[in-house]
Amino acid sequence: MEREPLVPIKLDSYKPLRELVFEAIREAILKGQLAPGERLMEIQLAEELGVSRTPVREAIRKLELEGLVLMVPRKGAYVASFSMKDVVEVFEIRGALEGLSAALAAERITDQELEELERHLVKSSELINLADLEGMVEVDTGFHQILYQASRNQRLAQIINNLREQIQRFRQTSLSYPGRMRMALSEHREIVDAISARDPELARKLAQDHIESAENSMMQVIRTEKPKADRENPTNQGS
Repeated sequence: MEREPLVPIKLDSYKPLRELVFEAIREAILKGQLAPGERLMEIQLAEELGVSRTPVREAIRKLELEGLVLMVPRKGAYVASFSMKDVVEVFEIRGALEGLSAALAAERITDQELEELERHLVKSSELINLADLEGMVEVDTGFHQILYQASRNQRLAQIINNLREQIQRFRQTSLSYPGRMRMALSEHREIVDAISARDPELARKLAQDHIESAENSMMQVIRTEKPKADRENPTNQGS
């Protein structure tokens, strides 16, 4: 099954062309439009984006540095796949950090931030009814950003931000698992209730349980897709 082509670059931004191309390819990877293990053909991507091969080549090199692209000798560039080990390590770290973030938020959150969290719950419910995965990923991201902000710990937010690329890829994949979006909303509601009650330990536990639940969904997706990927993609060997 062929994927949808990338949307041509619109030159109506103050950003340099190379930056627009980089962001377009990066977004396509994070959203899964360019799937793990898919070969990145410079000519094809350039034609889809309506640019020359030079900014595409530069974008691929930059994405390699971010860990989103893997260069395979004598084969070319591929969207980097992730292994079970990758998932476990990221979720172990994220579980601890999200738990701490929720606990601190329960002590330090403002009434305005609590209201923002409630609005995210309402918006999430609307998006689930529309089966809008892309919108749900965006709202889910925003929900957790409010928690980081409410923790009033800038270094904590910076550490989590260092995992941003992996978290976004995993968020998209885990939320695509059947029933996960509705489950995530229920878990978010419980976290908000604990924070609203100013119960740091309960907020910590619920946030950690939430991340563990997301990890379980992610694992289910990998177990379903990995056998096929191993047959088709050279980037999965040895993962």
